[in-house]
Amino acid sequence: MNPVLKLLLESGGLSTAEMAQVLNLSEAEVNRHLDQLRKDGVLLGWRPVLNIPEEDGAVRAVIEVRLTPERGGGFNRLAERISRFDEVESCYLMSGGYDLLVFVSGSSLQKVAAFVSEKLSTLEGVLSTATHFLLRTYKEQGFLMDTRAEDNERLKVSP
Repeated sequence: MNPVLKLLLESGGLSTAEMAQVLNLSEAEVNRHLDQLRKDGVLLGWRPVLNIPEEDGAVRAVIEVRLTPERGGGFNRLAERISRFDEVESCYLMSGGYDLLVFVSGSSLQKVAAFVSEKLSTLEGVLSTATHFLLRTYKEQGFLMDTRAEDNERLKVSP
């Protein structure tokens, strides 16, 4: 794996100068690696992992979507169309009981529900949706949320 990419995955908050120091490279070399990763379509951007209190954050939902596949295109055209909605954070093709797993956010429960009922479920080719609202985040992208230091200790094992 590219050492710059590996470092980004492990500690995304480092500056290029800090990355150069850790990797024992020049800052110019790190920038060349980053430029190549962008050119190759590997590095599309990165975002911080935020621990925003629920009362301040947006409402998030996970939606299971069942689709009718199209001749010659399968699920791709419809999945790409769904992915273009501003409310959609992520969209994944899945195996199992549904076809797409869609992560959505909105300013309120009503806004997310309206998106599902007015935009998503009315698309031709969408057979059904099942919406699950996220109530609390315990872990996000490898980071534990809202934990105290004593909570990070190993669980006690009793006989």
